[in-house]
Amino acid sequence: MGQYAAGDVVLAPLRIGPASGRKVRPAVVVAVHAGGILTVCPVSGKIPFDSPYLPIAPHDFSRGGLDLVDESYVLAAGATRLPTRDVIGLKGRLSEESAARVRALAGDFGCSGTDAGQRQKK
Repeated sequence: MGQYAAGDVVLAPLRIGPASGRKVRPAVVVAVHAGGILTVCPVSGKIPFDSPYLPIAPHDFSRGGLDLVDESYVLAAGATRLPTRDVIGLKGRLSEESAARVRALAGDFGCSGTDAGQRQKK
């Protein structure tokens, strides 16, 4: 059983847009809510052309990371709620500074939670 906190990067089946299917991809935890629910922003290897994003690179992680050579992109417009039971694994954790930037971007979309940063058992 895992615990997740804002700033964690998890793997979970997500859909980025209405036309795309669900696929396992990395996502940044923005908030942890009661009842085992996470608010996450998906991560893509492609720069989105029609929505806000935040680039992340290997130096943005305090531990672990993604299998990336250059940058990946946190997609604020794709933020969604996800039950912790759907999380497949934990890839790493963003630095406090990088996690704060993601929370601020998600907050601009009304996607952050008031209980961000609290841990929720899986």
